[in-house]
Amino acid sequence: MILLGLTGSIGMGKTTTARLFAEQGAPVYDSDAAVHALYAPGGGAVAAVAAAFPEAVRDGAVDRAKLGAAVLDDPAAVTRLEAIVHPMVEAGRLAFLETARLAGAPVAVLDIPLLFEIGGESLVHAVVVVSASAEAQAERVLARAGMTEAKLQAILARQVPDAEKRRRADFVVDTGSGVEVARDQVRRILKAVAAPGWKPSRPQGGPGGRSVS
Repeated sequence: MILLGLTGSIGMGKTTTARLFAEQGAPVYDSDAAVHALYAPGGGAVAAVAAAFPEAVRDGAVDRAKLGAAVLDDPAAVTRLEAIVHPMVEAGRLAFLETARLAGAPVAVLDIPLLFEIGGESLVHAVVVVSASAEAQAERVLARAGMTEAKLQAILARQVPDAEKRRRADFVVDTGSGVEVARDQVRRILKAVAAPGWKPSRPQGGPGGRSVS
């Protein structure tokens, strides 16, 4: 089974692209959704987070805003949180992959927003980066409730720049020309990795930088 890592900066259209892969029959593991489930009422991480960061849990669920404030600028707190959450996310990912393998899926997608930031490219055979123009990105993000230019810039400062992501990608999906163009790019990626002569560039290989357009 071929594993594709799907990533992209905020506002680039990664969620839509993940849906397009799913439409084509590729199982998609959404790491953000997995964390949300762990933090929801009854979630597997709630009790452990409550013990480590009691101020971040209310009504039986983890308040992500309060949790973010609790670990802000505190590397030791971040390490404690990662020790709680990462093993649970890893277990969920492995269960997803096993299910996909048993189902005979030829390709599975790991949707990891901070894939490059955490070194997650070593987990996959190829990386798909979702991208768009800086103008389109800003327009999308600033349309969100509570978002400001300052918040956007702060988020971007913590992410690998889009140009660097594109350089390190094996495939690029450009969402700036609409959903139908992106859907065609997704189809072409799946066709490319299913071709008999295609060879994964990872984890042993380096960045391929092929753009599907």
